[in-house]
Amino acid sequence: MKFGDSSSIVKNMADLSTLGRRIRHFRTESGLTLDQVSEATGTAPSHLSLIENGRREPRLSLLESIAAALGVTAATLLDPAPPSPRAALEIELEHAQAAPAYQELGLPQLRPSRSMTDETLRTIVGLHRELDRRARQSIATPEQARQANTQQRLEMRAVDNYLPEIELLAQQATARVGHTGGALTHRTVTQMADDVGLTIVHTDDLPHSARCVVDMERGRIYIPPASIPGGHGLRSLTLQAIAHQVLEHRPPADYAAFLRQRREASYYAAACLMPRDASVAFLTEAKRDRNIAIEDLRDAFGVTHEAAALRFTNLATEHLGLTLHYLRVNGDGTVTGAYENDGLPLPLDATGSTEGEVVCRYWSARRAFERRTRTTEHYQYTDTPAGTFFESTQTGTGTPDDFSITLGVPYGESKWFRGRETQLRASSTCPDVACCRRPEDGLAERWEGKGWASPRVRSHLFAPLPHGTYPGVDDRELYEFLETHAGLEA
Repeated sequence: MKFGDSSSIVKNMADLSTLGRRIRHFRTESGLTLDQVSEATGTAPSHLSLIENGRREPRLSLLESIAAALGVTAATLLDPAPPSPRAALEIELEHAQAAPAYQELGLPQLRPSRSMTDETLRTIVGLHRELDRRARQSIATPEQARQANTQQRLEMRAVDNYLPEIELLAQQATARVGHTGGALTHRTVTQMADDVGLTIVHTDDLPHSARCVVDMERGRIYIPPASIPGGHGLRSLTLQAIAHQVLEHRPPADYAAFLRQRREASYYAAACLMPRDASVAFLTEAKRDRNIAIEDLRDAFGVTHEAAALRFTNLATEHLGLTLHYLRVNGDGTVTGAYENDGLPLPLDATGSTEGEVVCRYWSARRAFERRTRTTEHYQYTDTPAGTFFESTQTGTGTPDDFSITLGVPYGESKWFRGRETQLRASSTCPDVACCRRPEDGLAERWEGKGWASPRVRSHLFAPLPHGTYPGVDDRELYEFLETHAGLEA
């Protein structure tokens, strides 16, 4: 069942569970057996049983036939409310056992039997509620940020990571300076800043917690000097600063607003560096040749591999008809950035957040680190509980760790991509703990209590962010910087 499918009469598996229980509730109230309803509807009892257990979605015509047999309306059966307090508990237990936190325990699914008392069921559900509460409590410090980040990922998934309003603004901005394709030059970026009344100033005394600073009163963008020849990263940084002006951003009221502004600014910068029309034309030709490669998109527009992969996620579904996923993963396997609309089962915590979670060691995002030579992309097919995916991964070196950038698509879409001939294939059953986290037979017994490790602790995880107008930026440092430079330029 797919979301948005016009043939679907329910939205998700939770609704299927409720629907099934409502059908069973009204059937038993009517004193009918499955065989009797089967005879009345012309449907096999086994099929009706699957529907009542929430494992099969009925066609609308069948649902109407079932409703007629039970003496109710189809609307009554589709009511989202559980038919009884007992059913509400059973549905809640089903949801709890389907959550990643429970699946990681490797415990069997408990299906309430008729002999299980309501008191026993309430106790089990209560335990699940407490486990969920404690899981959420353990991440209470960054909870607001994680929830806002998760909500943003879901919002972008709903629109296929495509923001047409910002595409239009970027298109208008690049048209005014005559940029239609190829690498965007620093000179052209300077013209784009001038176009909105801003002047670029390089300085080496930026506040330690800020990547750049904009003095809106004097129309200055302060950015660091280029650390490497060409300073390609500064183009994106400058364009993001320009974006805040173009998009008329105001100081964020909360973390969610801050993330939204950052997302919009990053999107605007990418759309300027890789204009939509030129990028779509380039990718359409590559698809026609069955030779899509992120490295080619990267080189065509003179951007980083990460920027090219992210820009591809903006355009692939809307303009190429491709669903896909993107992952940025640290060398230790932790996720620092993710997007998917192809059903890849991302690792999730109790809040639904994926950042900071560890991906399966058999995924391309981690296996790419095992190669001795990392100058080329790593291609592989990965079998997962949600299907098989083709993935292309490029590794890089950053601060403080190595990282990988992965772009993947469902198996059926691999025909459009370079590297599809790869013979590398891996199988992943995560979040099942037996997949890659449980020690092999005998190892735990052999070494438990006999080894000691000194972990690499990331001290920044324990440090609270400075409180200020912008998350992580110290207001005093920011205002002192602006005051100092205002005096220097007076």
